[in-house]
Amino acid sequence: MSVDQNRSRVIGGVIVMCGLILVIRLFYLQVVSDTYAQKSDRISKRIVTEYPDRGLITDRHGKLIVFNADAYDLTVSMPMYSRSFDTTTFCTLLRITPEEFVQMMGKAKKTAYNGKAVFKKNLTTPEFARIQEGIYQFRDFQIETHSDRKYSMAIAAHTLGYVAEISKNELERDASEYYDAGEYIGKSGLEQFYEEQLRGIKGRQHYMVNNIGQIKERVNGGKDDIRAFPGMPMEISMDAALQAYGEELMQGKTGSIVAIEPSTGEILAMVTSPGYDPNDFAIKNLSHNYPKLAVDPSKPLLNRAVAAQYPPGSVFKLIMALIGLEEGVLTENTHFSCHGGFHKGSLTVRCHPHPGFPDLKYSIQTSCNAYYCNAFREILHQDKFKNIEEGYNNWRNYLVNFGLGSRLGVDINQEQGGNVPTAQYFHKIHGENSWSYIRIISLSIGQGELLLTPLQMANVAAIIANRGYFFTPHFARLIDGKNTIPEQFKTKHQTGVSDYNFATVVDAMAAVFSGGTAAGARIPGIEMCGKTGTVQNPHGENHSMFIAFAPRDNPKIAIATVVENAGYGSTYAAPISALMMEKYLRPDTTSSRMDLYNRMTGKTATHTTAHQADTSHGAGE
Repeated sequence: MSVDQNRSRVIGGVIVMCGLILVIRLFYLQVVSDTYAQKSDRISKRIVTEYPDRGLITDRHGKLIVFNADAYDLTVSMPMYSRSFDTTTFCTLLRITPEEFVQMMGKAKKTAYNGKAVFKKNLTTPEFARIQEGIYQFRDFQIETHSDRKYSMAIAAHTLGYVAEISKNELERDASEYYDAGEYIGKSGLEQFYEEQLRGIKGRQHYMVNNIGQIKERVNGGKDDIRAFPGMPMEISMDAALQAYGEELMQGKTGSIVAIEPSTGEILAMVTSPGYDPNDFAIKNLSHNYPKLAVDPSKPLLNRAVAAQYPPGSVFKLIMALIGLEEGVLTENTHFSCHGGFHKGSLTVRCHPHPGFPDLKYSIQTSCNAYYCNAFREILHQDKFKNIEEGYNNWRNYLVNFGLGSRLGVDINQEQGGNVPTAQYFHKIHGENSWSYIRIISLSIGQGELLLTPLQMANVAAIIANRGYFFTPHFARLIDGKNTIPEQFKTKHQTGVSDYNFATVVDAMAAVFSGGTAAGARIPGIEMCGKTGTVQNPHGENHSMFIAFAPRDNPKIAIATVVENAGYGSTYAAPISALMMEKYLRPDTTSSRMDLYNRMTGKTATHTTAHQADTSHGAGE
């Protein structure tokens, strides 16, 4: 065989081998691999996410409070798949500079998640209209429509909460894999707690597009599309009119109001002051308003109703009385002397002037400090206890059963649990079992280390209104038209105090309005029961506190009011509470105490305080 023949065979073999390789590669690409199919689909098809409307929120009477309005974001695929990108035309369309484009794209790359990022969020309506006309030229960019929240009344911002763009940390924690980058999620309040119910179900629409990215038709006639379903509507327990009234009464003050329906635990109103307009935190306004409110020294973002913690002061004497009655160390006829206060050796706990030998009912009516210092001794140092720790733990267990010392579990965020110190805490300070009631006497009158939130105080009022039990306070009433609220809000909690022991305390609370420290806040025709509190504040004027319920029999509303740096409980907290109870029980009538209303809202020049008006009754709180 000649050299030329060998060369021809080698060349022929190479050609055949190359042909085989090409055929095998072509078979792999066309039959086995879907790479080119995917690329073809990416170029010729577009999947558009259809975002559902969030669920509407109404008050207990069906009044619409939260609804939806369209908002628009410009998103970008990451990495960008366009072969060429006309930056100049794109910047002209968006009316931004090339430098701004580089800055915005850099931010988008840093925040990208699962192949998508927000390039420009919260487009205005004119921006949306202008960009929509030309965005088809840039196949990696897409306008997405989602719901922004709107509010029919400028009330209850902390309760309702707000919606904002999901963070990267939240995306990584999203076990449901529901969210993509740039989407929105409830960040606080009811929007956060009931996010799963309110967010709805996203839809998917599949489109064919041409070579310049313009949508031409639905894929498969729309048979592959997934329909979006709106979020579930919620009816919440709030009375919008009562909430607005409470916010009016607290205008210019610092503090909070919590009102509860005792028989269900439904929260009728939750006011925190100072506050803000919920529309300030709509998606389009959030980036402008949040930074300003976050640094405001008055702390308008703090929900004082659930997050502020105060010594309860004399309102705590109601619990002391109930524990003493249940333990059998007090009866309605138990008397203790009070000569200007409680005296033990060098210790004096001062008390305001009143007749010097009160029984239990009169001790509540006049808020006698000495009475409850003595009652504390009787409760802790019973013969059945072998040491102070055992007596103290028995007393503390009652407080825990009243929902104190830990979070109640309300369905909004920011809740704090207050503080009920343990026996171990006092062991560390005073030595194990080497202390007595004298060393912790301030607890007996609601001072010292004891801390409660306004929500817990209102819940105490609800417990007394119910004569011994409570439901965890909550806002959810109906979800999607059904009573499908979480089970923990349907569970009755018992305090361990017998119902018959509440009779004397309720009588005394009624006397607080008829001839005691809250007589100046009495509302004609409504039998109210309450207790004032004046809480020492080392940083300024005392805090004004009050808890109450009404009517006395078959109560419909229980309430707690705290007005910081306002002095006596009878000065502001009691009148505000009385006006709120009247508003709820008589919603369609003008207040019979316009003098109180005018003074609370500053609409009159007459500023005679409730405490001054009550001096004839011996009021001290």
